[in-house]
Amino acid sequence: MRGWNAFAAAALAALVLTSQASAAEIAIVVDKTKQRMTVSVDGQERYVWPVSTGMGDYATPTGAFAPSRLAKVHFSREWDNAPMPHSIFFTDAGHAIHGSRATGRLGMPASHGCVRLAPMNASILFNLVAEAGTASTKIEIVGVEPIGSGFAGADGPRGDYSRLTSFDPLTSGIMAGGDTPRLRSEARPKP
Repeated sequence: MRGWNAFAAAALAALVLTSQASAAEIAIVVDKTKQRMTVSVDGQERYVWPVSTGMGDYATPTGAFAPSRLAKVHFSREWDNAPMPHSIFFTDAGHAIHGSRATGRLGMPASHGCVRLAPMNASILFNLVAEAGTASTKIEIVGVEPIGSGFAGADGPRGDYSRLTSFDPLTSGIMAGGDTPRLRSEARPKP
């Protein structure tokens, strides 16, 4: 009987070690500058997808993260019950990688801080992470949001850029076109 217990314990330990060793290592890199996500499995690049990260005052945090929770079906309590299918949460503040029906905005900042993916891509990523496990998944967010792109209107790159600088060359400075022309000699101090 004692030999059987030792054998069972050894078999169980081997099974646990084998299952841990065979778990795939998932690396998710989100580049906010390029608005792209690269997913690698065991060091091999497998997917590259367009994303939308935070816009304006809703920056997506940069740094290294680990998934804290997975939710196949989730609705935002903060943003009007917005659907967040296939959510992979990575901060205590509620930032997540998730699917979005706003696919026309992918490739530019458009979210309130989360990382948005096309629904099919979010499903693929969610299943990959669920299978490998959160302990085998690393998330790295790098870069910065492209200046001004998060302020653009839905129909093109126009918008209010006033928060970027307080200087408006059309109302002050040489482009203002005031009543009196500025002469070159006025610009130099007199000796």
